[in-house]
Amino acid sequence: MATLTLTTPALLFSAISLILLAYTNRFLTLAQLVRSLHAQYKSDPSHVLYGQIANLRRRIVLIKSMQIYGVGSLLLCVLSMFLIYVGRNLAAEVIFGLGLVMLIVSLAISIWEINISVKALNLHISDLESGKEK
Repeated sequence: MATLTLTTPALLFSAISLILLAYTNRFLTLAQLVRSLHAQYKSDPSHVLYGQIANLRRRIVLIKSMQIYGVGSLLLCVLSMFLIYVGRNLAAEVIFGLGLVMLIVSLAISIWEINISVKALNLHISDLESGKEK
């Protein structure tokens, strides 16, 4: 196994930062949608709107988890760099490995959230298509 250097964990900084930016954008979009649906629900309470809000709640929880694991991954990469700097290479390798696992978990949750989002959009599309046939 090759020796871990400072540049290896540093390479993930830009990737993790971009992923966290994408996660934040998804969160902000969902927050805006929840506010809009909440206002609609207050004026016209319906089970469909309530169901959409429940779906969004689930997606928000997933995005929060994605962000937590992503930030944890970045934190462990920084800690790994510090451990390399102070000469604790074995500990740095273990911490860096944990950071990679956290990044994998974050990305896996992202795939899960994307699938939920696509299913919700497909329901809207099928509703539009069935309305067009009438």
